[in-house]
Amino acid sequence: MSNIHEECGVFGVYSSSTRNVAATAYYGLFALQHRGQESCGIVVNDDGVFTSFKDTGLVNDVFTPEVMENLGEGNMAIGHCRYGTTGSTDRNNAQPLLVNHIKGKMALAHNGNLVNSAELREELELQGSIFHTTTDSEVISYIITKERISAGSIEEALNKAMDRLKGAYSLVVMSPTKLIAARDEHGFRPLCYGKTADGDFVVASESSALAAAGAAMERDLLPGEIMVFDKNGERSITDHCGKCNPSLCVFEYIYFARPDSVIEGSSVHNARLRAGAFLALEHPVQADVVVGVPDSGIDAAIGFSRQSGIPYGIGLIKNRYIGRTFISPGQKSREDKVRIKLNPVASTVKDKRVVLIDDSIVRGTTCARIVKLLRDAGAKEIHLRISAPPFLNPCYYGTDIDSRENLIACHHSVEEIAKIVGADSLGYLSVENVGKLTDNFSQKGYCTACFSGLYPTEVPLKPNKNRFEQKISERRYAE
Repeated sequence: MSNIHEECGVFGVYSSSTRNVAATAYYGLFALQHRGQESCGIVVNDDGVFTSFKDTGLVNDVFTPEVMENLGEGNMAIGHCRYGTTGSTDRNNAQPLLVNHIKGKMALAHNGNLVNSAELREELELQGSIFHTTTDSEVISYIITKERISAGSIEEALNKAMDRLKGAYSLVVMSPTKLIAARDEHGFRPLCYGKTADGDFVVASESSALAAAGAAMERDLLPGEIMVFDKNGERSITDHCGKCNPSLCVFEYIYFARPDSVIEGSSVHNARLRAGAFLALEHPVQADVVVGVPDSGIDAAIGFSRQSGIPYGIGLIKNRYIGRTFISPGQKSREDKVRIKLNPVASTVKDKRVVLIDDSIVRGTTCARIVKLLRDAGAKEIHLRISAPPFLNPCYYGTDIDSRENLIACHHSVEEIAKIVGADSLGYLSVENVGKLTDNFSQKGYCTACFSGLYPTEVPLKPNKNRFEQKISERRYAE
């Protein structure tokens, strides 16, 4: 774990006429690729006939022209790009999930993590349910399907299922006749919808994906809200709204989301500029140039530069043809990619006092390598500034920080970490100033549990996110 792992991106489109909705889903997933690079999938609905394709790999690699042609046309489609925080990197764990039941079909795409998935899964298994994946997304699909047997509609089933689902989930669900979006009662993960000039409805994790699909954003879904799109238009179900304090993951602003996205009415780009400005005020330093680690550290670096008056310079060049380092499973693979992912610009940093801005430190290995790159390029001093507070606690809502064991800040002081990564000084953004990254922070409410330890929900009884794989391995060994 060289950097924080994010979760997934979900997408859906509903059209009043049959057309190439697979292409729309492709564009949406391409815009959400930063949220997950392990696997991706699309399901197209043509008058109740579902055609799907999913596989491991990037959107552009998985959805070849031949695959897109085979998906055909329809009036609805949903898509998903995945980084697995529960469930191994396996084609079986790719989404969307398809379910055939006595009342029809359902496809589901999920972003987030349940905190009660282990308990729900055990209960379902004892009742005879057979699981084909190791994800909590399949648990959600089972709960909805069980409710659908007695419910009068798919949205009623989802509404009842939400009584049992605890934790983070932004869902896009497709039935033969409806597209449905739902957000958990806390609103941990973002979800918004928009409308195209032709009247098509589009749902996505981020507004940047709406724009890629040619849709103008209408609004974010409320925490706990269910939105239904069908031949009658759109309608909202708010039975679960207002039951909990909103708790959007603040790391969406710091790292996860694209800078051009707007979440809960606040610009991600502006939030990162503020983070850099606050860093300059909290941890001033005498230096010659400010350098941001591409891509998520650049906006904060610009903010630091503007506030401090220290010139901003391009000191690191990113290879655009390689994914984020943490996407590749296995530490050795990540180490190899770090070496080819970034190149220093010697003319910017040689004989200079450099302020290096990054978004986070998890284990510290990536930061150490980047600092060494700049040292080798001739930097005289390197002052590391982090646009987030130290990670001190596990996250149970959709990021892959599942224990304190690998968190460097849990075992070392700030001064010790600076020495470990090879920096002359180190400064983190304070938790207090995280609360000032957006104008509406106090009104909207955000989750900062990974920094503060203040969890909006009960924590899982069995927090090990690899428990399902371990259970399967034990069973295979016993057999």
